[in-house]
Amino acid sequence: MPTKRTMMDLAPEQEGLFEKLVTNCFNSGRIDQNLYIEYDVKRGLRDSNGAGVLTGLTEISDVNGYAMVDGVKVPADGQLYYQGIEVKDLINGLEGRKLGFEECTYLLLFGSLPTESQLNAFADVLHSQMDLSKKFSRDVIMKSPSENIMNAIQRCVLTLYSYDSNPEEISTENVLLQSLNLIAKAPVIAAYAFWADQNINKNNSLVLRNPDPKKSIAENFLAMIRPSGEYTELEAKVLDVALILHAEHGGGNNSTFTTHVVTSSGTDTYSAIAAALSSLKGPRHGGANLKARSMFLDLMENVKDWKDDREVEGYLRKVLAGEAFDGAGLIYGVGHAVYTVSDPRCVILKEYAEKLAAAKNRSDEFDLYSRAEGIAKKLVTENRRTFKPVCANVDFYSGFVYDMLGIPMSMYTPLFAIARISGWSAHRLEEIVNKGKIIRPAYKYVGHHVDYVKPEDRNDADQTS
Repeated sequence: MPTKRTMMDLAPEQEGLFEKLVTNCFNSGRIDQNLYIEYDVKRGLRDSNGAGVLTGLTEISDVNGYAMVDGVKVPADGQLYYQGIEVKDLINGLEGRKLGFEECTYLLLFGSLPTESQLNAFADVLHSQMDLSKKFSRDVIMKSPSENIMNAIQRCVLTLYSYDSNPEEISTENVLLQSLNLIAKAPVIAAYAFWADQNINKNNSLVLRNPDPKKSIAENFLAMIRPSGEYTELEAKVLDVALILHAEHGGGNNSTFTTHVVTSSGTDTYSAIAAALSSLKGPRHGGANLKARSMFLDLMENVKDWKDDREVEGYLRKVLAGEAFDGAGLIYGVGHAVYTVSDPRCVILKEYAEKLAAAKNRSDEFDLYSRAEGIAKKLVTENRRTFKPVCANVDFYSGFVYDMLGIPMSMYTPLFAIARISGWSAHRLEEIVNKGKIIRPAYKYVGHHVDYVKPEDRNDADQTS
């Protein structure tokens, strides 16, 4: 049962009552778990095999972890498609070019790849929207800094409503304009929120650098988050790739589904994106990369010989047993709801992690990650007693990549959000264009009907049972 105090300052005489209320809340909220089986309730909107329940249609992206062989569904290397184009082909096609994330955003929003002139024009429009007014930076970001940057981004997104002359209109044209504005401003908001926290809450120097419309979003983010403002071409490329890989992942993930649900109510763009941010902020969704990196920091501290498979395996077995790291019994960054043999995002990011590690003289650390990946997949498969292959997901290497890029851990999930706003915006527009019904799933009532009792006839014992 939870025992932590709330934010409220309770008087001593109130504490006893509060403890009873906590007990009531805990007991009244418990549902017999057998009822989920009896009524065939798809918990988490997943079927008995863990696959997502079909709740909608989309053309924006396709996530595949299986192949059909002679009519039988079998595990296969994962594939991720953006508007029908496989993401690995999209990234390979960017060799020697910048504006990868911008091109990806264009593809997600408009359904096709841009010509060179279209891409340059689109990038000019997008980059022109990056600037934040001094008033907004001062009154919204600097006056109420938060140690949790996701909280700061949410607040800023909601406040941008007040800076919009037409915030409520949900025509395709207006929502597209609002979406481009949010996609462009999110990296600046996140960077400024980080420095506001560093300056006001942690008494460090304040570094606010204006975005450069001639640079890509990846380049601008690195320039804004680093005190020196400097970065290498490889660093900008790796971040650009990371943004592309995090931009979209089907309509069924928690935050994108949230976007569809909230959009279906007819609400404004700022509320819809803020809701998606609320979802991504959760450690079971967007915070997994932070958990994976923290787990590896603990591994590196507790494993003396990084090249000893037995020692690495011993640590990971303790993690699974809940005897190491956070006690949750999870090897973070391993396993996925859809992917089986491999997560294509992980495969691509691992390739760039190796290149970056070589440039940073951190190949030993990369080798440890690679070694742990193979051991962890085997252990998780054994632990789950499943014949379905288990793979490392994108979170396994993303924290390592961000660390090599000098990105603080408090910015890992915000960086995910910066990328994913492109995907959320595409799904919001898809929901609006198709004029779907308000999304309203059903919950079955399994409580008991009771008679109303007047206050003077109520028994204290009945209220704490």
